[in-house]
Amino acid sequence: MTEPSANDVPPKLSEEDMARVAEYLNSPSHRRERAPFRPWTLLLVLTVVVSVISAVSMFYAWQQGIRIL
Repeated sequence: MTEPSANDVPPKLSEEDMARVAEYLNSPSHRRERAPFRPWTLLLVLTVVVSVISAVSMFYAWQQGIRIL
């Protein structure tokens, strides 16, 4: 037995539907340039957010009389 190739599988969408999808994706609102992904900026933002949340929770605990360190 041979594995079915991509050519043997019938398309899930008709040619008319594929044309609609292509028209939709090529419309000006979907052809917008995106900024490059910046992993270091994401890491910095996450670090700042976690630090601020930690500081707020430690301050709240200190206000309630709980010794942290």
